[in-house]
This record gives sequence, structure tokens and C-alpha cells, in this order.
Amino acid sequence: MVNQLLAGVHIASAAEAMAFGARLNLRTRRVFEIIQHARGYSWMFGNRVPHMLDNDYTPLSAVDIFVKDLGIVSRESSNLRIPLHVSSVAHQLFVSGSASGWGRYDDSAVVKVYETLSGVKVEGRPPMLNKEDVLRSLPVEWPEVPMDDLVSSASHDSKKVLVVLDDDPTGTQTVHDIEVLTEWPVEALTEQFLKLPTCFFILTNSRSMIADKAALLVKDICRNLEAAAKTVPGISYTVVLRGDSTLRGHFPEEADAVVSVLGDMDAWIICPFFLQGGRYTIDDIHYVADSERLIPAGETEFAKDAAFGYTSSNLKQWVEEKTKGRILENQVSTISISLLRKEGPDAVCQLLCSLEKGSACIVNAASERDMNVFAAGMIQAELQGKRFLCRTAASFVSARIGIKPKPPIRPNDLGLKRNLAGGLIVVGSYVPKTTKQVDELRSQCAQSLRVIEVSVEMISLKSTEERDQEISRIVELGNAYIQSGRDTLIVTSRQLITGKTPEESLEINYKVSSALVEIVRRIDSRPRYILAKGGITSSDLATKALEARRAKVMGQALAGVPLWQLGPESRHPGVPYIVFPGNVGDNSALAEVVQNWACPSRSSTKELLLDAEKSGYAVGAFNVYNLEGIEAVIAAAEAEESPAILQFIPVP
Repeated sequence: MVNQLLAGVHIASAAEAMAFGARLNLRTRRVFEIIQHARGYSWMFGNRVPHMLDNDYTPLSAVDIFVKDLGIVSRESSNLRIPLHVSSVAHQLFVSGSASGWGRYDDSAVVKVYETLSGVKVEGRPPMLNKEDVLRSLPVEWPEVPMDDLVSSASHDSKKVLVVLDDDPTGTQTVHDIEVLTEWPVEALTEQFLKLPTCFFILTNSRSMIADKAALLVKDICRNLEAAAKTVPGISYTVVLRGDSTLRGHFPEEADAVVSVLGDMDAWIICPFFLQGGRYTIDDIHYVADSERLIPAGETEFAKDAAFGYTSSNLKQWVEEKTKGRILENQVSTISISLLRKEGPDAVCQLLCSLEKGSACIVNAASERDMNVFAAGMIQAELQGKRFLCRTAASFVSARIGIKPKPPIRPNDLGLKRNLAGGLIVVGSYVPKTTKQVDELRSQCAQSLRVIEVSVEMISLKSTEERDQEISRIVELGNAYIQSGRDTLIVTSRQLITGKTPEESLEINYKVSSALVEIVRRIDSRPRYILAKGGITSSDLATKALEARRAKVMGQALAGVPLWQLGPESRHPGVPYIVFPGNVGDNSALAEVVQNWACPSRSSTKELLLDAEKSGYAVGAFNVYNLEGIEAVIAAAEAEESPAILQFIPVP
């Protein structure tokens, strides 16, 4: 009885303490972390409060058990005539919980009594929400924004260029007809500024680096931008840090690096909204959509990233977490969806202009129109002389430069001729979404796809000799399959291997990525197309294996999946390069792209003639005697988009 008295009182006290903290508007999870190292800590506090924070009341010891046990204690105290004031109050608390219908919940659910009486929420993490219900509950969108006029004012008229530093190649997910540089000497940047583009990207691939190296790289780029801009009369530019829509990457290190070269900004803007990837920011909480649910970002697999993990889904708290308290939650301003949809660009401009210099501001958004409204307001503020440093996902970039989306690109849209070579698909991403997509690809394309698995253990943990043997094996198979016309999947083994520290994990990632680079570099068969899955993988393959110094973004192969055309200096000029992010698309998205880009099956002669008879067109038939004749007929047939029958008669 003495033990149950202590246990019940401690649980009730823990519930009361956490409810009081919530009423004080404290972050309850942070309160728990602090009390764990304070004198007020008890074993029961440490064991039960996590249930309250997670809103998980799966019964391990139910409320009704303490109704019974503390009831026994109360009766004995009455019989023995000893007042037990604290346990009597705790008993009444458990009785109230049971009377409210929570008797079979875990005993930590007694906190719900305080939540019901006071209206506070002790829960330390935002709940999952129904996407349709949430989006339907939001205010009506602001009327269309005249972005074309605003973009013209902010770019062409003032020679202002948007320079996007992309920490991996997937940031081109929402743009088209934009150039990407993979190198940044002053001469190349000067050449780019002289074209007076609205925007261009610089691929930094800094997400694959440790923080110190990433910061040095960003400083180097900014210094070169400054030098290049001085050589072009009247030019000015704005830097945007395009980062991951699931909040991974080097923040605030890269932002600090920009400021150290370009000077203080009026504000940092945090805007990870990305519609095509299902990333929404609502009431300051950043969500990742999963089918019909909105999952707080801090509860997803992305938040558990070995190098860039985090716990906060609330972006204001995320800023405090990532800056290690340098910028506190209450110092972060917010642009709400209500402001965007009810008050429009002028209100956005007014709020941005009122921010304290050097502060941070997060942007809520649930639609492309929200992004357009914010971009319009920010442009107005910039035209008044304000300078902002934006850490954003891809949607902000297209909104800021006024690019309208276009349908996914197919091979015919690029004027590509039929090629008998196989496509090359390289998968290095380890996020669970990618693994599911690879499984679906192998299932849907089992008949046409050739699969080569790369042992991550062999290429990252074994000897140099064993690593080289594994690479040579992959190269030999890859060449043979591509030459035979088979689409070829080269995929790293799916068991994730991590280091003991973020730095060790990045080193393993580097070894895996460098092995994939070596494999693609040594595959000399020209593929019909190349698809790289994962941001770091696609960056390294483009720059190191394919030796591309610049590329043009043609559009997307699928919503959120960039398609590039590599420059003439690359190893395979003209071959389409599909940059498939690791965290985009449903389970069938990868298979859909591969099927769209697969070499169309050739009809048999019988099928060809039957179709011609049915459709009323003629089919040319040719006797050819040498390779030149074959090539001439094929070229003519492709030019006319007409079928042809060839009979090859070799000359003795």
C-alpha cells in the first residue's frame, strides 16, 4: 500500500506539473528534458511523462488500478485515523479520470483531467491530421496575383537576378528553361550575369559535406558572385538557399556563411512549402503528406536522418533547435495563411518591412497561390530596399520568378529518336520511400528491367581491393545490359549502414557515392537516358561521372522530378538526365517514370501490316545490302515518323 500511495501521488504530481507548464506556455517537451536533470525529478515522472507528451495512453497500468489501490489506502487511513491529504487528492484525481471515461487508459492519462478543466494541451508533439479536412477549413485563397508585372519590376527592369544556391540537384523541381551551373569560377558567373537571366542555379551539393566544409564552399561562391557582379554594369542579385523540403541540410551554417560575405540581411525567411512533394506549413507546423494524412515533419523518417536529424515540427521551434538557442522561438516571426489569404501581398510587404533587422520569419503555405502572394509581397518589400536571405524549398523559387508549371516531359517532347540502347537507372538514396519505390519498380518492370545490386558493405567498409572488385563487377554487367537494349537498374543494397557520429555517417555516404561515380564513369556504353535517384547521387553523377559543367532544366519527368539536358562538354551530351529526389512521389512514381521513358516495343511484321490495313496507310519495304543502306532507311522512316520493313541481303 505504501508503494502504491507513492506511485499514485507521483503520477498525479507529474500530471499536475506538466499541466502547469503548459498553462505557462512553456514547451512541454523541453520542460521534461530540463526536469530530468533537476532535483524535482522522480522515476515515475521520467517514466509516465513521455506517455503524456506522445498522447499515447496504451494501458500498461490503468487509471482504474489506482482508483482501486488508492481507494484501499484511503479506507485504511480512515480505519487507522491517520490523515493522508496528498494521497486523498490524488485518489480523487484518478476517480475523476475514470468517471470521464478514461478508466482503462494508461494511468498517465490522469493528465487529461487537467487538460479538460483548463483547456491546455500537455502533448509535446502535434498530432497527425486529415489533409482534406484541414485544407477545407482554411480561408478562401487570395485572388490571382499579377506576378508577371512584379517579376519584371524585380528582375529585368532593375537587372536583378535570383541566384539559387542548391544544396543538391533536386531544387529544380518546379522550374523550366533555367540554367544550372555545377562550377562557379568568376568567369562563368560573369558570363551568366551578362545574359541578364531572371534566375540561375548553382549546384553546390553541400548537403553531402560536413557543416564546416559546406560553409566554406558557400563563402567561396558568394565571393565569386560579388566579383562577377562588379564586372557587369548595373547588375544586382539576390541569393536564395534552396534546401530540403523535409528540413534536412546545413542550417544555420550556410545562412551564416552568406551573411559573412554579403553582409547582414533585414531578415532570414524560412519557407519549406513544396506542393508536389506534399509539404505543407500550417499554423507554424510543417507537415509531410502521406496519402490522406498530414504527418508533422518531426515525426517522419526524415527527422531521424543520421546527419541532419531534428525533433521539432513547429518551424519556430525548429529554428531555435537548429540555431542551438541563438534564435529563440519567441523571436521568430510568422506569416500566417490567414494573412496571405485575407490581406494579400500588401500585408505581406508591410509585415516584412516591419521585421527587426537580422530576425527570422517563417512562411505558412498550403497552396501555390499562397506562395505567389508571399512572393509578390516580398518583391514589393525588396523594391523598397529590403534585403532578405531565403532558406526555402523548390516552390518558392518558381513563385518568386513567376514560372508557371508545364506538363511532364516525355521522350517525344525532346524530339528524341528511337534508340536501341538501354536506359541507366542509378539509385543511391536510402530513405524508406525510395526503397518502396525500388521494390515497386522491380515488380512492375520485372520483364524488361535488369537489376544489379551494389553491396554497400563491400564499397564502404571492406578493403580497397574488395571495393575495386565489386565496382568492376557492376561495370561489366552494366555495359553488357545497356548494349543489349535493356533498361538497367544499379541499386545500392537496401540495408542502411551508419556511423557512430554524423561525421562518420557522411563519410560512409561519401564512399558509397564515390563508388557509384566510378561505376557510371567506367560504363562507356551510351545509354538512352540516365535516371539518378537521390540528391547526393544525382549531383555526384552529373558533375563527377558525367563531367557536366552546366545544364539546362527542360522541365520535369514527373511532378517534382527535374529533367535536365547536360551541356555539350559532358560525357554523354544530349542524353536526358532525370534527377529523381529520394523523398518525392508515391510508391509507383519511379516505375511510372521508367515506363514513360522505356524504349517502345517494336511491332512484328505481321502486326505492322495488319495495323496498316486497318488504318488505311502504306508501309514501305526495302531491300538493303549494306550498313549505309540500313541507316539511310531508318533515318528516312524516323524523319517521316513512318513504319518501314527492311530485308537485309548481304553481298558476298
